[in-house]
Amino acid sequence: MKENVIQQKSYAFVIRIVNLYKYLVEEKKEYVPSKQLLRAGTSIGANIEEAIGGQSEYE
Repeated sequence: MKENVIQQKSYAFVIRIVNLYKYLVEEKKEYVPSKQLLRAGTSIGANIEEAIGGQSEYE
């Protein structure tokens, strides 16, 4: 299977988002904004995975 740059970059982004979430919760005690950040940041990876797995009706 061919390497997918977007998939790799989105995975790295999600890892950074999760680490930021952990920092905000543990160090800054920010719960509500950090949960929204986590949901928004991880949805990007989910959308990319779904797009990769999807099939076009023109294929």
